[in-house]
Amino acid sequence: MATLLVTDIGLLVPGDRSREPLRDTSLVVEDGIITGIGAEHPHPDRVLSAGGLTVIPGLVDGHIHPTFGEWTPAQNAVGWFHNYLHGGSTSMVSAGELHIPGLDFTALTPELVLSIAITSKHTTGRMRPSGIKVNAGTVLLVPGMTEDHFDRARREGIDQLKFIFYDWNRLGDGEAQRYMSWAHERGMTVKMHSGGVSRSGSSRVAGRDVVTAVRPDIVGHISGGPIPAPDADIVAIIEELPEAKLEVCSSMNYRATKLVVDELVSRNQIDRLTLGTDTPGGTGVIPRGMLRNICFLSSVCGLDPATAVAAGTGQTAAAHGLDTGVLAVGRPADFVVLGPITGSTARDGLECFALGDLPGIAAVVVDGVALVESRSEQTPPPSRQVTWHGGAPQPAVPAPAPIRSGCC
Repeated sequence: MATLLVTDIGLLVPGDRSREPLRDTSLVVEDGIITGIGAEHPHPDRVLSAGGLTVIPGLVDGHIHPTFGEWTPAQNAVGWFHNYLHGGSTSMVSAGELHIPGLDFTALTPELVLSIAITSKHTTGRMRPSGIKVNAGTVLLVPGMTEDHFDRARREGIDQLKFIFYDWNRLGDGEAQRYMSWAHERGMTVKMHSGGVSRSGSSRVAGRDVVTAVRPDIVGHISGGPIPAPDADIVAIIEELPEAKLEVCSSMNYRATKLVVDELVSRNQIDRLTLGTDTPGGTGVIPRGMLRNICFLSSVCGLDPATAVAAGTGQTAAAHGLDTGVLAVGRPADFVVLGPITGSTARDGLECFALGDLPGIAAVVVDGVALVESRSEQTPPPSRQVTWHGGAPQPAVPAPAPIRSGCC
């Protein structure tokens, strides 16, 4: 049993709004699972001294658009997962594999969208690119699907669905609502593109009339991706769908994001907020996108920084059915060690977010394995260093899971 002891944690942020951050604490990890907080271990295989820095859960990017492993034709970028890992993201959820060269969005069929999702699930979804946990293989819902399509998707391990290219001119025929029922019967999560048309185009603006009729589990980029619905529609969606999670992405309209946050705070419903980057796409490749989201929510929108961290970790994970994003006994040991960079007046990671200062990342650990050991390639180094003791450096990328049988 491999053990990791993390000592000298100046501040531990759990990623759960119901639990307060802990100061001057430690973390015990056994076989990739957290087994103790504020505890010691007599004979750990490795010891990480966090040097008084802040430990937060690995960031959970709830809205990415993967295509083929580490390459995205949307920006013709290679190695972007590696860069996002160095930006603190350890888990990601696909919002659809949209940018496949030659994909005709005007001629999507049930068999085509299901085949794309299954292929992505068993390629990008199983390879753990750069060590990141990627829930890939999201089915783009189109007219004409049957329960058999949903059954086949679930058998292949697919649990994420999305409305984006659906023909909303047929909203009144009940098909979209049947899709929601079929999804929930199979334990699937449904996200909806909201607001104006996407980079790739969509059939109709998805405002209050569309979103409240379908009642998705997650309202994708409610404050813009690229642009949001009108303010009155945003407020109506928040009010009329109290069970829905509301997603804010890096492609946001900043003014609309503050509107969303103010509305949720006034209703004491900030636990509905989830975060993503909505990249790669027209917004680009943004390795520090999740960090910037948290900085914006805390420094401009006025959220308590621990609450902003929870939005980008535990709340986003829970909304998508993931077991990551929270530092607690029994949970996967996915965490980031970070803190103020030289020149910042902040004293810890939470104060960085409150000031709007991007923190420096010193280490990133996934399933108890150090994937970034000393400093991030995407941030300046924090003003304090971490040190490792004992054992040989661990492999950077876990072995891929075995291929499961099944086809489209």
